[in-house]
Amino acid sequence: MNTPPIPSEGLSPEIWQALGLTFRLAGLVTVLLLVLAVPLAMWLTVSRRRWIPLVEAIVGLPVVLPPTVLGFYLLSLFAPDTPLGRFWFRMTGDTLAFSFEGLVLGSLVYSLPYAVQPLAAAFRSIPHEYLEAARSVGARPWSVFWRVTLPLSRRGLLVAAMLSFAHTVGEFGVVVMLGGSIPGRTRVASIALYDEVQRLDYRTAHRLAFVLLAFSFAILVPMAWLQRRNRRGLGGIPDAEQGVG
Repeated sequence: MNTPPIPSEGLSPEIWQALGLTFRLAGLVTVLLLVLAVPLAMWLTVSRRRWIPLVEAIVGLPVVLPPTVLGFYLLSLFAPDTPLGRFWFRMTGDTLAFSFEGLVLGSLVYSLPYAVQPLAAAFRSIPHEYLEAARSVGARPWSVFWRVTLPLSRRGLLVAAMLSFAHTVGEFGVVVMLGGSIPGRTRVASIALYDEVQRLDYRTAHRLAFVLLAFSFAILVPMAWLQRRNRRGLGGIPDAEQGVG
């Protein structure tokens, strides 16, 4: 099939609704992921317990696990007859599966390694002498973290945020298993694109795909710029902003 040019017509209100829901989901998930990933990555970096590799493997599992498998297990966990599902229904009067909140929880699990791994790499790249110098003048651990560790890890933090946001925007397998395609509730851009292809509406599919392609390119350019600055050693810590490895 030949690819037609991008039409001049705008997107339909339904597609804009799906895009708005997608970016709202990605923004919320990114904020929550950073709140969770910063202490988790720090703990994985400083801990010397022998079972830490097992925790790292669990955190990194979504990188290699098929998204539909993860989505299936999360759907089973969120079912109304499970403890979590019953608790959520008692609290909200709604099911956790096939809800926006369910997509948020699923996206947190699915995108967690894309936030934790760049941050852990950034934390490990900080020269130990910097931390020792801060401690030698009486700085408390919390102060060392806020005044030394985080500022020196700012590029890793930025890359973690960009990866988390972009990865959430591009989700398909997990969201289709957890949320289906409920307009205004769970129908995100990737699901909307799939629906348009299923309806053989390739003109709309091309328009939406072009928007997602442009967004992906807009994310990759600053990430490539950050990594290029890192290789040149301009004001950063080597390897601090490397992506998921």
